Amino acid sequence: MKIKIQKITKNALLPQKMTEHAAGYDLYSANDENIMLKPSSITLVSTGIAISLPIGYEAQIRPRSGLAVKNQIGILNSPGTIDADYRGEIKVILFNFGKTNFTIKPAMRIAQMVISKHETIEFELHKQLDETRRGDGGFGHTK
Repeated sequence: MKIKIQKITKNALLPQKMTEHAAGYDLYSANDENIMLKPSSITLVSTGIAISLPIGYEAQIRPRSGLAVKNQIGILNSPGTIDADYRGEIKVILFNFGKTNFTIKPAMRIAQMVISKHETIEFELHKQLDETRRGDGGFGHTK
């Protein structure tokens, strides 16, 4: 499948798979200078790109495990969703869960993007749903 992509900033880098069978494409920061992310703080990081997805597809923006385990950096609204009708710049909300400052350098891999197919559904209102063994057991209902 081909996805149309646009560079919005001069220093934007195209998403890349880092291994042959990776599901995610790494996204890069498009900042001109270092960005300091203090502990317990958020920042909105530019990727400098926009995409045009086919109808029936979404792009999920997910954290990079390396940033999480080594630096305690995550994405606040994970996964973020890019819809097929969105044409704006992809930006990533990074959060510093750690106790030390973190520097977001230009062209740094900051997130990964996974393209997924989804279905369009219709909700059908019913007064009662079919019963299951689990029923309405929610959080922590299994031991």
